[in-house]
Amino acid sequence: MNSKLKNEQTDFLFDAILTLKTKEDCYRFFEDLCTQPELNAMSQRIVVAKLLTEKTVYSEIVKQTGASTATISRVKRSLNEDTDGYMLAFANMGIEVDKK
Repeated sequence: MNSKLKNEQTDFLFDAILTLKTKEDCYRFFEDLCTQPELNAMSQRIVVAKLLTEKTVYSEIVKQTGASTATISRVKRSLNEDTDGYMLAFANMGIEVDKK
């Protein structure tokens, strides 16, 4: 875990997110919390991560998501790091992916 991220404010944010029960709750909360571009960027990154785990090539990811190659590369780096946050989320969602 990245100790630079861990602090009381981030803990409070995550505690709030963990209280949300429905997709509608999430829409309401994140509409208040984030700007539309911020939420779009986060949504785009998780889709990019899923496509990368499916071995989709960069050009197809750009076409499907509109993500820049820099964003795709950053997500790929995150997938290769030890935190496995994307993989944990995918597993919890019942999405089987091969990290290798």
